[in-house]
Amino acid sequence: MLVPKRVKHRREFRGQMNGEAKGGKNVDFGSYGLRAVESKWITNRQIEAARIAMTRYMKRGGKVWIKIFPHKSYTSKPIGVRMGSGKGAPEGWVAPVKRGKIMFEIDGVPEEVAREAFRLASHKLPVKTKFVKREEYGGESNAN
Repeated sequence: MLVPKRVKHRREFRGQMNGEAKGGKNVDFGSYGLRAVESKWITNRQIEAARIAMTRYMKRGGKVWIKIFPHKSYTSKPIGVRMGSGKGAPEGWVAPVKRGKIMFEIDGVPEEVAREAFRLASHKLPVKTKFVKREEYGGESNAN
């Protein structure tokens, strides 16, 4: 599972989730991408479940790029604890994904296989998604 090797601060602010993604809106590495249509936090377990669903369907063929990383910690207090007395302990890791961000990319498989792999992966994710191709979404070729 994806977790940071080390962090400067164990507890972070929640942050803002409004607006579109600033970067990562193009299909850069593969031929097809899975774009987020809404903004949400995606946990490291959800990312891993989506990756497994895609690779299993593609029968280990092709290549998958994960373009999001869970670098933000979220906290929670134990059940039955009263309010106050500080922030809770770090519970897990999330990747804040804004609208328009390309989360996964695939190359080396036909379009129908990529579509179905992304459809299976999208069921594991808490965001609405859209299938995009490199040509139609403004990505550039990596032929250098």
